[in-house]
Amino acid sequence: MHPAISVIFFTVSSGAGFGLIFLIGLGFPFGSGALRAFIVSLAGGGLAVAGLLASTFHLGHPERAWRALSQWRSSWLSREGIAAILTLCLFGLYALVWMWSGVRQPLLGLLVALGAATTVFTTAMIYAQLRTVPQWKTWLTPLVYLGFALASGWLLASSFGTHWSPQVWGIGLVALAWAAKWAWWVRATRTRLSDAGSTPETATGLGFIGKVRLLERPHSGENYLTREMVHRIGRKHARKLRLLAMALGAVVPVAILIITALTGAPAVLNLAAALSMLVGLLAERWLFFAEAEHAVSLYYGNR
Repeated sequence: MHPAISVIFFTVSSGAGFGLIFLIGLGFPFGSGALRAFIVSLAGGGLAVAGLLASTFHLGHPERAWRALSQWRSSWLSREGIAAILTLCLFGLYALVWMWSGVRQPLLGLLVALGAATTVFTTAMIYAQLRTVPQWKTWLTPLVYLGFALASGWLLASSFGTHWSPQVWGIGLVALAWAAKWAWWVRATRTRLSDAGSTPETATGLGFIGKVRLLERPHSGENYLTREMVHRIGRKHARKLRLLAMALGAVVPVAILIITALTGAPAVLNLAAALSMLVGLLAERWLFFAEAEHAVSLYYGNR
């Protein structure tokens, strides 16, 4: 699949934003003061909104994005949009009450946290429900999205918080998220289009006459399908990007958390860990799309 920059930024940014919103709703301690409440709420809401806005640039007509909300009965994309809007509205109310009174409403916060988790889950299900991309169609996909959202959200939250929270929580969340991703990579490496019942014979509809092979490409040049659905990446490049993603997304954040724990450095140092993880997740998410094989590629000779 062609990795669109707007979608990559959307999934990473909104994931971190809703991960932070989830922890805010659950009562993650940030200290007192309207200014701190404003900064924390702005960080969570800003990342979530920035990601959602970026996703519209991948649409042919961004001004018609609102129409997708009407298909909630059958479309995970529509469910994601509705969940995001409801969550952000509830979170806006929660943040206003927090800044105005200094009190965090636990029931409203629980609804905000539930909405944030639901939004990230629906984002993952946009891809996990696609039978035409067998690498994505697994319960590991939503697990990875939720894991990374929570881990990156925790790193952001801890950078605004106090020393109350042991860094071992952050180390554990980062490790668990990447363990899920490693399991996802192992499965994806072994998964083929044929595992989902997709073959050149099914792609062309000519299986009734026997084995099918490509004699000549159906188009002399590129078209929309070859640009968006048929993308190839070399194994060496993929391996290097995986190492880069894990180095920036796991090794560097964990190292910073360990240093912070051993030296008693200010919690704001965790912001560097959060930024490093987000950069690593951009590489991870690029690979998520680039390495995926769509069934339509069989029509163009891919076996």
